[in-house]
Amino acid sequence: MSIKQISVVIIAKNAEETIEESLQSLERFDEVILYLNDSSDKTEEIAQTYSNVTIVKGNFIGFGDTKNAALQHTKNDWVLSLDSDEVLNTTLLEEIDSIDLRDSTVIYQLIRDNYFLGKKTQSSDVIVRLFNKTYTKFNDNTVHEKVIIPTNTKVVRLHAHFKHLNITNINQTLTKIIQYTDLGAKDKQTCFFMTIIFKALFAFFKTYILQGNILKGWVGFALAINSANKRYYKYLKQFIHCKTNRKK
Repeated sequence: MSIKQISVVIIAKNAEETIEESLQSLERFDEVILYLNDSSDKTEEIAQTYSNVTIVKGNFIGFGDTKNAALQHTKNDWVLSLDSDEVLNTTLLEEIDSIDLRDSTVIYQLIRDNYFLGKKTQSSDVIVRLFNKTYTKFNDNTVHEKVIIPTNTKVVRLHAHFKHLNITNINQTLTKIIQYTDLGAKDKQTCFFMTIIFKALFAFFKTYILQGNILKGWVGFALAINSANKRYYKYLKQFIHCKTNRKK
């Protein structure tokens, strides 16, 4: 069975609201590496109740580098990288279990359905999450990290979807905006104020209109505002960096 040859890797910090549902969906795997970064809530306590979970503690050094550090703790070469708010279902587990893992140069894309305040949004992501760590790894992006796809790699997309519990309560939108905009603005500058306005307006338009979340009622509008806010504060921080550097 292929699922016995795969280690799941999750990096997490203060994920008590979603980690239990995520780990419950992973009980068929023999090894789940949970790489904790200065977690202060009940995430570790919850994880300790699962016999297939190994807890490793380390510093957060950017999403790409942290995920690569976590990969080094797996017993298996094949790894399934998940976030602490992602949940697999039986259909996807069966599909993963049927994969032929003899070719380490094949990497697998998964389809992720995004949820906002318990409601499925109109957008889904197609992302590489299953690969052989001896063949590839994550890039070193501080945020929006991706698995490196070497030349001539065969990319296979699995059919079953999985669930991303992106925002489960409204306060998460504020804490995530702070975290991701800090990372997204680090060592970067935007020196034209109109860029901030354009980026924020387009983020709202893309999320609300182009992605069809206008059909989701108030949840779709809230999601679009959240997307606009993330862009607004990211580029505003970059603009402030530019102004500060000009004064030096």
